[in-house]
Amino acid sequence: MTILVLGATGKTGRRVLRRLRDSGVETRAASRTAETRFDWEDPASWADAVRGVEAVYLVAPDDPAPIAGFVEQAVAAGVRRFVVLSGRGMEHADGRFGAGMAEAERAVQAAGVTWTIIQAANFDQNFDEDLWHAPLLAGRLALPAAGVVERFVDLEDVAEVAAVLLTEPGHEGRIHEVAGPDVLTFGDAVEAIAAASGRSISYVDVSPAEYEADLVAEGWPPEVAAELSAMFDVLRDADLGKPADGVEQVLGRTATPFADYVARVWRAG
Repeated sequence: MTILVLGATGKTGRRVLRRLRDSGVETRAASRTAETRFDWEDPASWADAVRGVEAVYLVAPDDPAPIAGFVEQAVAAGVRRFVVLSGRGMEHADGRFGAGMAEAERAVQAAGVTWTIIQAANFDQNFDEDLWHAPLLAGRLALPAAGVVERFVDLEDVAEVAAVLLTEPGHEGRIHEVAGPDVLTFGDAVEAIAAASGRSISYVDVSPAEYEADLVAEGWPPEVAAELSAMFDVLRDADLGKPADGVEQVLGRTATPFADYVARVWRAG
């Protein structure tokens, strides 16, 4: 079996790819810059990616427009299993955030082949690899997250779950919510990071308008800034403090505590 990993150079894709290859699974790494070129905006790049592939790890683009066409082409080429990375609380998004993830869920469920969906909480690694890293280094994280609680999830857990779902039976037609064991506010998370690092880092609640203005000033397009701001409304509406047992259901163990993630990343520098 050959497994196609989309977004193979991204946060989740590279971790899924590593786990599969370490297990001896035949894989095809695909992205704009990976071994196999894949571009959601260039359908001509899709055929080489899906040729001879049985399963796909699908990380959706922000734009939902190409997703159904890709899924249709993949199935026609012989793909029989999709594992989709989505977001926890997507049923509350109502078009405000994550249109690509919502369309990927819909498209694979309508494709007539085996599918499993991972609805993940916000990643722990957003604090050290992505969205919130630079503000933390600057000593101040400001978000429109008043009233939001999260169960931040370790990407290593997400990748391990995905690798199992891509290679083992028993999870067909299921949606697994994958989240960490700790209920935290963003302020709690920043406090834990500050304590572990010994740095002076503050968390500040700001209004959506202030947050969007900050993002635009940093160079983000206004429409992207508006969607990132809307994410916090979705998180608030979805009440993500409730438990999720996806890691336990798939891996037979509890998810990694946030403190363990913080300690591991700090030790690694």
